Amino acid sequence: MSSTQDTSLKTSLLQLECHFTWALDKNDTDLTDLLNRLEEQLNLDLGREAGVARTHCCMGYVKFLLGSNTEAVSYFEKSVELTKSHGNDCDKLLVVVYGDLAWLYYHMGNFAECESYLNKLREINEKYPTVPYAEVLGEKGWTFLKFSRKYYERAKECFKKALELEPDEGEWNAGLAIALYRIEDFLQDTSSSNAIDQLRRAIATNPDDDVLKVLLGLKLASRKRYSEAESLVEQALESSPEHPHVIRYVGKFFRNRGSVDRSIALLKRALEKVSNSAFIHHQLGLCYKKKILNLKQAGSHHTKGAEINRAQEQCIYHLEMATEMKPSFIVAMRELAIQYGENRDMPRAEEMFQNTFRVAREKNDNYQSVHLYYADFQQYCMRCESAAIEHYIECLKINPKRYEGKKSAERLEGIAKRRIKNNPMDGEAFGILGIIHKEKGEKQQAIECFETALSFVDNEDYLSDLCELRLSLQ
Repeated sequence: MSSTQDTSLKTSLLQLECHFTWALDKNDTDLTDLLNRLEEQLNLDLGREAGVARTHCCMGYVKFLLGSNTEAVSYFEKSVELTKSHGNDCDKLLVVVYGDLAWLYYHMGNFAECESYLNKLREINEKYPTVPYAEVLGEKGWTFLKFSRKYYERAKECFKKALELEPDEGEWNAGLAIALYRIEDFLQDTSSSNAIDQLRRAIATNPDDDVLKVLLGLKLASRKRYSEAESLVEQALESSPEHPHVIRYVGKFFRNRGSVDRSIALLKRALEKVSNSAFIHHQLGLCYKKKILNLKQAGSHHTKGAEINRAQEQCIYHLEMATEMKPSFIVAMRELAIQYGENRDMPRAEEMFQNTFRVAREKNDNYQSVHLYYADFQQYCMRCESAAIEHYIECLKINPKRYEGKKSAERLEGIAKRRIKNNPMDGEAFGILGIIHKEKGEKQQAIECFETALSFVDNEDYLSDLCELRLSLQ
């Protein structure tokens, strides 16, 4: 093939809508874990040709990312077969997988097959010239939801655009509801909720989807609307008592409501159905963490010691399983590090934290939260306040408006006020307050704190911050 032909072919490929052109960065996900989740999804989607076809298509792309081109071809071809089983009117549903096959054959050097799939796509475009297709936007949205938490906003926009074209389509309504739920859950935003209204709409268009009912129950419970929440959760559990996604979210619901033992029983039942779920192991770890706290509050360590130890062992076991199954599971890793600390295994705690920092840096994900957890570890387990202050400040500076930033500000303020109460001339404590005010954008209060700090200590950083703040107010 001449360079001119190759350039022309590449230009055509770049215009396609498929996994290869959606800017999916393999460093943003754990490919092995993603493959496990997709295989789990296959089992849940049996009987739903559209869902199974979509999952095969996504698995084909993951196999390509893992370097298994032959397996990738097999998954893509299976996706085509399943899609065609819908009937004659399935052309729009083939756009993504045909695009994937064109790209895959291009990478394999089989340019004749590549051109063949490009021709199939041209025929579909001639038949349906009005683009974009809702089917393609929907598949793109589901891919973003599956691939990485970083893509939830992109998923939301895809489903919104699909719903502009097909407002009553159940799949796109469900996709948007799940995207909104996950975005709000990640941001820990309790001020308002777009997810609640969208979940209600999604349930109206998918009345048999019990996962959506549990998610709505979780959202309502977070806003203290417990009666309706419990009714939805009970309905879902009664209708889908063996569905692992229903069981695990119901388990989360009962843990949040304080029914830890019931949650543990449900999650263990789910684990029997899906043994390789890092998510369920993580949820069980959190349940046992909650159980430890409950036991400590219920009686003295002397009377509850053996039970606390068993719960601690189970907590660590399930968190270790979660991180073993998904080595980049930062949320589980940081929790496991804390639990090693609680178990007085400081070397393993420190090693796990350093590993968690490394993964968070590499993936540019959850870095702020790791600073908060490590600061808590230094403050409460290691009793090293100077190291705790350093990491609380790092956490605060990353984003003072996020949950982790606000928590760090609270911790720092508590430390500073305690120290000032013990020593009204503690310059560093006033400097800490100055940093808090500065990061929050409260410039005048920051200036006053830095001035007070400098009256007691010589500190170049405080002086630099003070000069910067004064200049900004001129």
